[in-house]
This record gives sequence, structure tokens and C-alpha cells, in this order.
Amino acid sequence: MSLTPEEKKKLEEAAKNLRLSIVDVMSWSGGAHVGGSLSAADILAILYFKQLSIFPDKPDDPDRDRFILSKGHAAAGFIPTLAMRGFFPAEELKSFNHFGSPFAMHPDGSKIPGVDASTGSLGHGLPMAVGMGLGARLLKASFKIVCLMGDGECCEGSVWEAAMSLSHFKLLNVIPIIDRNRLMIDGFTEDVMNLEPFADKWRAFGFNVLEINGHDFDELSLALDAAWQAKDKPALILANTIKGKGVDFMENNVKWHYASADSDLARRAKESIQGR
Repeated sequence: MSLTPEEKKKLEEAAKNLRLSIVDVMSWSGGAHVGGSLSAADILAILYFKQLSIFPDKPDDPDRDRFILSKGHAAAGFIPTLAMRGFFPAEELKSFNHFGSPFAMHPDGSKIPGVDASTGSLGHGLPMAVGMGLGARLLKASFKIVCLMGDGECCEGSVWEAAMSLSHFKLLNVIPIIDRNRLMIDGFTEDVMNLEPFADKWRAFGFNVLEINGHDFDELSLALDAAWQAKDKPALILANTIKGKGVDFMENNVKWHYASADSDLARRAKESIQGR
């Protein structure tokens, strides 16, 4: 279903505020995986402010949809999303990656309300999603499991083993999304380990590939609705994004995969976000 102008405005505002929070977390913590957090901000915004059935006051509700951040290093984007959605006070984000804080560089499901899976080692998220999907089938539960992956982690063989299982068992309750920003820690994905023809590979594994602009809320909404209503084969959303999206001097630059920021740089980053 198409977004109303009011829904789209709300999502755009949520994504902008999330990007501002990502910059704050980078500054408060002394460093964070900022580039991939910014590229995923629009995806996180539409999931948590429109699509997912979740209950911040009951984070362990058995009927909730599940979310797995397979690219766990993007916790600098995911954890502020949970704060914005009301799982815990935003003020607590100031302790991000400090000694004794529940918030580290990767999300910990045993410490943070709203985190359904502890992640960080790449290639683990989709296998966990497959397990959750099979479990939901056994329980005859109707919840969905969304797994957000990075394109760089698709070099991992475990991703493709899970993809085969997901397709073979026709787990229509599992929805993989790939943040296709074309950069990983060592450079462009196609230079480090060529992924193309990427969409065709997923099709060959039995997926209905929905290739979209991952910064366009109309396209994101239609793709998510289609994935939610999958009938014959599982859907995979291939979201083309820009690493560092929203901060002009960070966009499409591998230097900002992980970075720290002094107060002046953080100010410049926020001015760029506010100016868009």
C-alpha cells in the first residue's frame, strides 16, 4: 500500500532524527561504525515506525515480530532506533560503548530491551533467522522475522547455506533485507570480493528479489508489503543505498566505515543532515 503524505513525512523526520543520533553516538562513544549505520537509517526507520508489530512496553511479547541486525556493527544506528521507539530512555545512549554500559559496538540481546539476537560475527544473522522461522512454523505462530544484512557479509558461505535452507523450506515468514551500499571495511565490495550478478544469484537460490532504492520510502513500503504477503516463494529485498547517507563528506567514502569525531566534525555532520 502506498504511503500517505503524512506517513511519509513522519518517516522522513524519524530517519533524520536517527541520523542525528548516529552522529551523537559516534561523538559520545569516541568512535562507531557510522557509514553503514547511516546507509541503513531509512530501512530502520520504516521497519520500526511503520512495518514491525512490536511492543516497547512488552519487549518479549511472544506475538511480536522479530528483527535481527546481521550487520551487527551497525548498532550505532540500531540502538538509537530502539531508544526513539521507546524501549529505553534516549538519555542512556550517552553511555554508548563506555565501561559498564549495556550498549556496545554490537547489540547484546541479554542486556538491551528490544534486541532479539546478539550479533556481530558476520554471516550469522540469516542462519538465526532461518531457525526462528522454523520455530515459528512449529509453534504455528504468525510473526515475521526480518533480517538486515550488509552486502559485504555476503562473502560468507554461511549466508548462502542459510539462503538454500530458507528457500528449500519455503519460510515465507523470514524476510531478508540487504543494505547494498557497495562498500565494506577494506573498500568497494566488487574490488574485495565480486558479488555481481548479485540479484541473479538470489533468484537462482529461489527468491523473489525486490530491488529498490533503499532511501525511497515509497519503494521501501511497497517492497515490505509485498514481502509480508509472499505466497509462493520467499522474498528478498535488495536495497540499494549510499554508505554515509545524509552526511555529504561521508557519502560513498570507505574512510567512514568506522570513525570518530571531534565536536567540530560532529557539528558539520549534523549541519549536513539538517540541511537535507
